[in-house]
Amino acid sequence: MDYRILAINSGSTSTKLAIYDNYHPLVVKNYLHENILVHRYHKIFLQKDFRKETILNFLEEFKIPLESIDVFVGRGGLLRPIKSGTYEVNQEMLEDLESEKYGAHSCNLGAVLAYELSLEYKRPAYIVDPVVVDELSDYARISGHREFERKSIFHALNQKATAHRYADEIESKYDELNLIVAHLGGGISIGLHKKGQVVDVNNALGGEGPFTPERTGTLPAFQLIDICFSGKYSKEEVKKQIVGKGGLVSYIGTSDGIEISRRIEEGDEEAKFYLEAMAYQIIKEIGSLYFASKGEIDAVLLTGGLAHSKYLCSFILNHLPQFIKVKIYPGENEMESLVYGALRVLEGKEEIKTYLSENF
Repeated sequence: MDYRILAINSGSTSTKLAIYDNYHPLVVKNYLHENILVHRYHKIFLQKDFRKETILNFLEEFKIPLESIDVFVGRGGLLRPIKSGTYEVNQEMLEDLESEKYGAHSCNLGAVLAYELSLEYKRPAYIVDPVVVDELSDYARISGHREFERKSIFHALNQKATAHRYADEIESKYDELNLIVAHLGGGISIGLHKKGQVVDVNNALGGEGPFTPERTGTLPAFQLIDICFSGKYSKEEVKKQIVGKGGLVSYIGTSDGIEISRRIEEGDEEAKFYLEAMAYQIIKEIGSLYFASKGEIDAVLLTGGLAHSKYLCSFILNHLPQFIKVKIYPGENEMESLVYGALRVLEGKEEIKTYLSENF
């Protein structure tokens, strides 16, 4: 059966949209929004109307009638921890997103927009593998102190889609493989996928794992405590130093992979050193998961925007043992991942899941 799918990915200052006819992309476009427009709203949910107008203008621009859309799928937002899969948008989900019960982020709008657009012609609205997918093993939850628990917040959408893609390519099933998937972008998450479950992964938002173009990753605890109580930064400013002003931004003043590559080509030894240091930490994270799985790994998959960097990927490959199979899938692949997640349900390969608030 043929399906026309509208995928919606709401970013901090952008709205990415795509129309797919089954697996074929019909049109894909990224609408950038000026900071002054986005920051006009004191609450993210209040951006809903102008984002919806952007989508309707997109459909009009490419002469695609709203009634021709069979399924609407949005990027999942900050919800309670849930299992991987495709979820139908329901009232419990919408209430948790609107209340910002689990956090405020522009990705919260994906489900809301998909749902509102689906109502007029009574079509289904889905989300796929939001960042809060939680399949951690009991061991992986332990932090080292009773008052802290490790949390699963990572690039679940692209990691899962990349793992499925690799399984399809080798004519296997995702739940039959053991994989390490490294999403390399503005945030970096490296997950251990054991038989279809991400049993360990660094918290890519909360300052854990390798440093990234704009995030610190794991920091020396005592030094972090000293800064928190120094009076130099407020609580929010400390968080901004960890996510936004950390990583390569802190060391070389930019997180732009293209600019960093240009600087290295022009002989910038400082940019080269810190990019290699970031790669070194990525290798350490991959290595720790490799040994945590007793070496029972079918492949290591590198994905995300930074996987376009030949220099970064070559450095990683040159430091991994040759007997480890590595495949590279450059790009965030978010729109494709949303569509493919919806199609797995529509084609009967997966069952649709139901979101329940913790109150239920």
